[in-house]
Amino acid sequence: MAGSTGQGNCRALYSKGEPMKRLFLALLLILLVGAGWLWWQAPSLPTAERLMEAKTLQPAPDFSLSDLHGRQVRLTDLKGQVVLVNFWASWCPPCRQEMPSMEELYRQLHSEGVELLAINVEENAAVAAAAFLRQHPHSFPVLLDPQAEAQKAYNVSRFPETFIVDRDGQIVERVVGAIDWADPRVIDFLRQL
Repeated sequence: MAGSTGQGNCRALYSKGEPMKRLFLALLLILLVGAGWLWWQAPSLPTAERLMEAKTLQPAPDFSLSDLHGRQVRLTDLKGQVVLVNFWASWCPPCRQEMPSMEELYRQLHSEGVELLAINVEENAAVAAAAFLRQHPHSFPVLLDPQAEAQKAYNVSRFPETFIVDRDGQIVERVVGAIDWADPRVIDFLRQL
């Protein structure tokens, strides 16, 4: 009799655990499908080989935007430097994700003639960018484009989007999506420009 009671208790415990097991498996399946979808959607890091492919160069559209301190920055004033023109928004998770690597790139290459202009595209750009930078300070210039003038000139519709402009003012690369800007291959490519 004691044996049958023990078996009954085990069956009762097993049957009570069955819904939890099914829930766990369902959540695991949802997580795997979601991770697969994100991986498929995520932009890949441009390899040095892809960055160095021969391309038809086009002149970078000029713009004049103010920074958070009201100073005007004009792209043509930076001719002779390699310039990364990055379009971002504070509400954009991939934009926030790539910011630390952009800061690392800026620290490594700014003294070698590489400039980084992070253009905030939000309508309330001054408030949104300032609030973001209070929590996540960066040393590279942040410009404001609340009227979307530069955004339209560069035909930007997804964020982040970055244009690499060579020393002659020509766009040599367009990167859609977040990447690791501190990757040694990207650093080497920019040094070669």
